[in-house]
Amino acid sequence: MNRLVETRTVPWISVPHRMDVVLAGGVPPEGPVTSAFAFVLDAADRTLLTRVNRAGRGWEIPGGHLDPGETPVGAAVREVAEETGLLLEPELLSLFAWHRIELLAPPPAGYRYPALTYMLMFQARLAGPGRPTRPPAGSESTAARWLPRQEVERLCGHQSWMSLHRALPA
Repeated sequence: MNRLVETRTVPWISVPHRMDVVLAGGVPPEGPVTSAFAFVLDAADRTLLTRVNRAGRGWEIPGGHLDPGETPVGAAVREVAEETGLLLEPELLSLFAWHRIELLAPPPAGYRYPALTYMLMFQARLAGPGRPTRPPAGSESTAARWLPRQEVERLCGHQSWMSLHRALPA
């Protein structure tokens, strides 16, 4: 069963909108999936974060937009590799949550998504400690680190996915 964690807005959408943050009991009921993200944790309960080199971004969980024809799991695996250098087996990922984003007004100029979209959130747990990793050359990310929960909270407390990180079992 799906469980609503919070409803909020985000600064990157300039028109009235609603983002529901939902713990997933299954796939979203309607609308297209436009992006996929991964909460990757190691055996020491550290989370893999990437530092995105774009204005207003900073430390984030790895993820991004689906390429044409790509599955959400495929996108999450690809984005983790592109942003952190970690090669993750698709079987390790399980759907954990999603963001349901609905525009409540006409889209702003240049907005490239439908009025209702989903951002899927996957989780993966490694059996051992996370190995040192770094983004490959040419990535939009400049660093990748395994961080304990307190450090994730300190660096990312403002992120739209933070309530989901807090809900991850230790």
